[in-house]
Amino acid sequence: MTTSQTAMAQLNTGERALALIGGEATDANLRRYLHGIPGIDAVGLEQRASDLGTRSIKTSSKKWAIDKIISLIDLTTLEGADTPGKVTSLVGKALTPDAGDLSCPRVAAVCVYGDMVPHAVAALGSAHSAGTDAGVNVAAVATAFPSGRASLAIKLADVHDAVAAGADEIDMVIDRGAFLSGRFGQVYDEIVAVKQSCRRPDGSFAHLKVILETGELSTYDNVRRASWLAILAGGDFIKTSTGKVPVAATLPVTLSMLEVVRDWHRLTGAKVGVKPAGGIRTSKDATKYIVTVAETVGEEWLTPSLFRFGASSLLNDVLMQRQKMTSGHYSGLDYVTID
Repeated sequence: MTTSQTAMAQLNTGERALALIGGEATDANLRRYLHGIPGIDAVGLEQRASDLGTRSIKTSSKKWAIDKIISLIDLTTLEGADTPGKVTSLVGKALTPDAGDLSCPRVAAVCVYGDMVPHAVAALGSAHSAGTDAGVNVAAVATAFPSGRASLAIKLADVHDAVAAGADEIDMVIDRGAFLSGRFGQVYDEIVAVKQSCRRPDGSFAHLKVILETGELSTYDNVRRASWLAILAGGDFIKTSTGKVPVAATLPVTLSMLEVVRDWHRLTGAKVGVKPAGGIRTSKDATKYIVTVAETVGEEWLTPSLFRFGASSLLNDVLMQRQKMTSGHYSGLDYVTID
């Protein structure tokens, strides 16, 4: 590290933010900083994403890639019709993705609504890893997911209740209206407040994933600025989407977010995670993301503490690919559970 990088690494998140933006986190200071970030060459970004998407993984490495993808999945159910029984079934699949092959790795986490957290925790039992990579974590969406349209008091209560119920991770949504209106200070302050609500009685924190809802941000430049804003405010992860809008995760958008994470690490020495979510349904698609991560920030990011796939249907396709490698033929959907 250079002297400046060492000095930056010794500061806490809030101090780093103030040092970088040159003062308090006001709209004016944040606007000056965020709009001072170089713009994205959209053609160049899309071309690089396309090139990375064509990279192949050798046959000898495909088994590793498939198992790696499984270990990075946040297995998700976020429907109004969710029940304790459905969540219990989801946990069963998270723990034993392939009942016919117990060598299959577990997923990283199950992601549910806040009121379903106690049922997920109970179903996991001793396999609940409680914030480590040793077992399966429980992630909860919060802050009036997916719209984010609620008062700050309600959003913070949502987070507090989920953490108190045992959530290891909180997936919050930013106020996209405030961001697009240039009220960067409001978005920053809200993320800081949510982070504080992730604090447990013992002083530890649930990990905070900040959902940008990139499909509503319109431009790559806005995605880059929102990524920087979320990291400056203390997000542990930046996440593309809720999965509830037509345009969710794309490879170019995820690449742009990974570049921000790379630049933040170079600047401060701190590591922030990335979670593409929504629309990633096949092992072929997921492999493109694995390659993009490795080529942009390095293979050290291919761990549950720094990279996740938000998905509900991806696991089934990956399992069928895994079974084909073992048996030599596709088993079909009848050989994987629906939930």
